[in-house]
Amino acid sequence: MRNRLLFLFTSTALFTTALHAEVKPNPLFSDGAVLQRDQKLPVWGTARDGETITVEFQGQKATTIAADGKWSVLLDPLKAGGPFSMNVTGENTVTIQNLLVGEVWIASGQSNMNLVFSSAHNHPDEAPKANYPEIRTFKVKVVVSAAPAEEAIGNWVACSPETVKDFSAVGYYFARDIHRKLGVPVGLIHSALGATPAQAWTSEAGLKSDPMLDEYVQNIRERTENFAAATAAYPAALAKHEADLKTWEETIGKAHKEKLAIWEATSALAEQNNQPLPRRPSPASRPPKAPKPPEGVSTDPAVLFNGMIAPLIPYGIKGVIWYQGESNRDKSAQYSTLFSSMITDWRSRWKQGDFPFLYVQVAPYADMTPEIREAQFLTIGKVKNCAMTVTTDVGDAKDIHPRKKEPVGQRLAIAARALAYGEAIEYSGPLYDSMKVDNGKIMLQFKHTGGGLIAKDGPLRGFTIAGADKKFVPANAEIQGDTIVVSADGITHPVAARYGWANVPDVNLYNKEGLPASPFRSDTE
Repeated sequence: MRNRLLFLFTSTALFTTALHAEVKPNPLFSDGAVLQRDQKLPVWGTARDGETITVEFQGQKATTIAADGKWSVLLDPLKAGGPFSMNVTGENTVTIQNLLVGEVWIASGQSNMNLVFSSAHNHPDEAPKANYPEIRTFKVKVVVSAAPAEEAIGNWVACSPETVKDFSAVGYYFARDIHRKLGVPVGLIHSALGATPAQAWTSEAGLKSDPMLDEYVQNIRERTENFAAATAAYPAALAKHEADLKTWEETIGKAHKEKLAIWEATSALAEQNNQPLPRRPSPASRPPKAPKPPEGVSTDPAVLFNGMIAPLIPYGIKGVIWYQGESNRDKSAQYSTLFSSMITDWRSRWKQGDFPFLYVQVAPYADMTPEIREAQFLTIGKVKNCAMTVTTDVGDAKDIHPRKKEPVGQRLAIAARALAYGEAIEYSGPLYDSMKVDNGKIMLQFKHTGGGLIAKDGPLRGFTIAGADKKFVPANAEIQGDTIVVSADGITHPVAARYGWANVPDVNLYNKEGLPASPFRSDTE
């Protein structure tokens, strides 16, 4: 028995050594990848310490020596094109095939970025048209991590009518329009997860950048201090949970299923007879809650940055598209600080300058308060080279996941054409700039008026006005050039105006380029 164990130990050690000796590119550099054009390109991976690694690509040859099990080289800027092959050589050679060079964007955020193309409102009509082999996506597997991970799990998939169903809907429409406009390959690295707050996507260092975010830093500190004890206790807690869950399912859960079956039959009969439906039964108690893993859960600070963003750095990218905010609506006053800290954090770590960061203002929904949209609006004034896509006209009061994703992707692409590619076009809807009071009326000034302000489908809607008592009433609003004049009967000394200040605003201010204005209030503290 002792000799058998010794053999197993020796075999395992040799196998492990062999694995470490094998040169391996990072999974981002795999068949079908899209590489960023026109900028220095990092390529990296793992190998045995001291192993000489050579990367050959498009006439370039870069050599380095692996240290601490890692290697990295920097290729000179590349021109768009492909498909190409890359050779990575150490004690073995890895050939990466079908590589394209073009534009690479990170697509991140929560469920509205994660919503797949097959759930979009027009997917039956658009799917047959989605034959774009030069649009490719790398969907990062969800990983919650207490420390920065080194490798993202995923693979590159080319866009076709068959594969597009699993693409991010917003990401697809964005990539499609960029590809059509520029005529070059487009790669999307899709790293998103539903029901997640921005603090989960921000590193510990990023959260330390502002005292307003100290609660998240303290959370990380406590998690770190308790990590060893939590790790030791977790297996027993998990085993107890599984036993408790089994007991619950065999008793309360089983009884609940029986009641549900009766309820469904009774409801079907009531519906046939046009009678009121009976009340749906609830279980006598909820299932036992699973113990929290030592590394945390997806809503904890920094864990998604560690697991799903850190392993992407420093892959060459052009910029980021972002759709998130719903999970921070209960702390909207903090969100502008948190969000701007996150953007700055990502840029500082990528070390590719202030790359364009294009984000979506959360859509109208019955439980979505206007303060979170305001926080996103205020971020534009805090962080340069950002653009905000407004969605007041494509929301759904009854669904936090509105299905009209094509306009969202299109508007993000318009912003990219301006900020990332230097096209002289208007890329934003009107944004409130300033106000003054004149003869009992408020004169509102805007940025991004484009070719001029317009009211879509009738007179302007959605404006309110208040006097010193701060009681807002519906206002008359008129467009006078690039100014909107707001007034109301009975308010002779107005002090503030608002637009679209509701969970589900009824608004219709646009510029002539067809981009909607952001909701705002002039009385922001």
